[in-house]
Amino acid sequence: MSWTVVIPVKPADEGKSRLGRTPGVARAIALDTIAAAVATDARIIVVTADRELAGEIDADVVFEAAPTGLAAAIAAGLPSEDADRAVLLGDLPALRPEDLTSALTLAEKHPRAFVADAEGTGSTLVTARSGLAFVHHFGPSSAERHRALGLTELPIPADSSLRRDVDLDEHLWALGSHLGPRTRAELGL
Repeated sequence: MSWTVVIPVKPADEGKSRLGRTPGVARAIALDTIAAAVATDARIIVVTADRELAGEIDADVVFEAAPTGLAAAIAAGLPSEDADRAVLLGDLPALRPEDLTSALTLAEKHPRAFVADAEGTGSTLVTARSGLAFVHHFGPSSAERHRALGLTELPIPADSSLRRDVDLDEHLWALGSHLGPRTRAELGL
């Protein structure tokens, strides 16, 4: 697999504000996501202004002096167009490496693709094959926007950990024992 996966991560004190949780929980969610991605054969690049988080991961890091926003962070981390590229959002604390590997393998058959979240409205992963410009439209209703951009929606099973992003506290608790070890520890589970 020749993919480079960029994971943009907000500083923990700014991330996952809708959860109403401590910065430690936000950082743990990102660290579990990154650890699962690192366990694949893909090259992982994390873009963040959170130096504490960066010191705890085994991946390439692009430091931002200050948070620049999602689009700028993605642009800062993406390699040139001569590589297969993907952007994975850093809020998948139950991510299993095999689910990410499966999606990237499916994405090899499409010029550009995406994975919708469990609700079918957001997106957790966007891909572009070598030689193509990387296009994305993360944010509210991103699944619909990615379809409108002509990206192929990958047929990822509904129960895949790649579709289980965490935006609200109820999402976090629904994952229960499937959460990664850092998130479980931070929540006292």
